[in-house]
Amino acid sequence: MLNGDHVATSTPSGLAELIDDAQPFLRDHWRRRPAVLRSGPLPTGSLTLDEADAALSAGALHSPYVEMVRTDRIIPREAYCTSRTVNRVDYPGYADATRIRALLQAGTTLVLRCVEQWHAGTAEFTHRLGEDLGRKVEAFFFVTPPGAQGLRLHRDDADVFVVQLNGSKQWYVHQGPDAPEWRPGPASDSEPPVASPLLRAGEVLYIPRGFAHYATGDSGLSVHLSLTVRDIATTDLQRAAQQLLFDAAPANRRPLDDGSLLADARAMLDQLTVRLPTLTPDQLLTAARTAQRAEALTQRSPGLTALADSLETSPHEAGADSGHGGS
Repeated sequence: MLNGDHVATSTPSGLAELIDDAQPFLRDHWRRRPAVLRSGPLPTGSLTLDEADAALSAGALHSPYVEMVRTDRIIPREAYCTSRTVNRVDYPGYADATRIRALLQAGTTLVLRCVEQWHAGTAEFTHRLGEDLGRKVEAFFFVTPPGAQGLRLHRDDADVFVVQLNGSKQWYVHQGPDAPEWRPGPASDSEPPVASPLLRAGEVLYIPRGFAHYATGDSGLSVHLSLTVRDIATTDLQRAAQQLLFDAAPANRRPLDDGSLLADARAMLDQLTVRLPTLTPDQLLTAARTAQRAEALTQRSPGLTALADSLETSPHEAGADSGHGGS
């Protein structure tokens, strides 16, 4: 696992599915410069084009998991979504596969957001990659026609691994921000790109956090998976510090007079006096990243099949335990 900007000492399992040799990448490219990493099989369990097509055709995907984008105009949700009637009530915002395919043919890019939240294989892979990097990982699935551009030049608040799944895509990666006060979103850059690779199926492009970039579809139907590796900001450090320093403080008290308020204020300052000298920067960083990763981890429980299997034997076991069974 990465700790701060230290290099891992062994090849992590999830990262190994993206990179042939993790050590040179972590030493030479991580948080430093973009790189095309490898050409090989897709990450285990990642969403395929056939699975995405099936999910759209099923009609259960809902906005904002489904979005259509073009650099020259905003695509309203009504152009690619429809209503579903359940129990005689209409619910808008469901993906309409027919409309989406028509928009794709007209040069619009399809974006499936936060795939790890609704696709089991992608969830497993992002979990492994997050374990390796010690950070929160999200997945976005892009489908772009030839010659089309989905997003304008922009900066992401994440390190990005772009896994090309089908066709090819021309990328343009510009330099990263020169100060820590930068903001994610649309960017302007008059300087030439620092990298402009043509990414083909099976290849992986790494874009460091904050490096401005955009891409256009090249040959075939370009399909890629963007794995965004989120990291913390100073606001996350502030929340973690508050949790570490005040986790034993009485919660939700409402003192009724100034004397009680002053007593609580004195108790908090006493607690700070004791705890602050023992808190290290590494502890604060670890606590903030742990809290961020916890937001991405879903509660895992046995599936419905396991529940059905367990219930197959429960009547017999219940009867035996109650003493009412017979021979």
